[in-house]
Amino acid sequence: MEVRSFENIIAELKKKQYRPIYFLTGEESYYIDKVSDYIQENVLDEAEKSFNLTVLYGKDSEALTVMNAAKRFPMMSSHQVVIVKEAQELKDIENLYHYAEQPLASTLLVLNYKNKPDKRKKVFKTLMNNSVYLESKKLYDNQVPGWITAFVASKNMAIDPKAAALLVEFLGSDLAKISNEINKLIISIADGEKRITPALIERNIGFSKDFNNYELQNALGRRDVVNANRIINYFAHNQKNHPVIPTIAVLYSFFSKVLIYYWIKDKSKDNLASELAVNPFFVKDYVAAARNYNANKVIEIIALLREYDMKSKGYKGTVIEPGELLKELIYKILH
Repeated sequence: MEVRSFENIIAELKKKQYRPIYFLTGEESYYIDKVSDYIQENVLDEAEKSFNLTVLYGKDSEALTVMNAAKRFPMMSSHQVVIVKEAQELKDIENLYHYAEQPLASTLLVLNYKNKPDKRKKVFKTLMNNSVYLESKKLYDNQVPGWITAFVASKNMAIDPKAAALLVEFLGSDLAKISNEINKLIISIADGEKRITPALIERNIGFSKDFNNYELQNALGRRDVVNANRIINYFAHNQKNHPVIPTIAVLYSFFSKVLIYYWIKDKSKDNLASELAVNPFFVKDYVAAARNYNANKVIEIIALLREYDMKSKGYKGTVIEPGELLKELIYKILH
């Protein structure tokens, strides 16, 4: 069994090196959809698609339907393509092992299994051993800004690190959603411009470049009482877009890394970026926070964040309006 990378699979497809089964799995749908869409759009020409392209959906199909479609021979073409979308919803998928043991060479069977397969089951063992096998894993939050930078670079553009952080804050780690928004931003950029900035995001997507979790953690790191209070007052009046639980999670991650900072011996910018798993652009924020808070205070802040996380979830019957809860937390962090 060989787990293949997205880049390797696409490179092989571009060379028209086709395989009988593509077993595309994982919780990150972006790469699954990209491979599946490439096969659907490029393996057959428009005339061939009329007779040789079959698209099925797991919840509306059975394994026998999939196998019968895959066993057909192509008409007026060297290949046929059978795509099963949402294959994780195929109730009797275990029966596919009969086909997976002896697939038809002229068929490209594409299984979009958007979940983790149980590798102990016979059908999945067989599929993994007899297919082009992709594991599309969710990125950790700290990996997403790097992915955004690389994605934008692939479009011959650049993006400010702060702009990448803003996209992660407001869109999360859904790569499909992020890529769609980036493509919209690129279309909106004036001719001759080659960079996505926070101001561009604010104009076109509606995220505030001044009132967001990144600016809050930055203000707290600098112990900028005035700006921190301006931001949380904005949050309190815009709770729909700034719920308290994600804000606490962001601050917990930030101060946890500040605590790690104290014990890193090599405090060169590149090493700190590596050890803290952040873009080098943001290293200065952790350095500033470490200067403004000693280790004991940071430990106290982390304890506060845990306490207020529990309070925000109603622990022990706590009922405090989210905006007031956040104001109380920020006061205790700063004083």
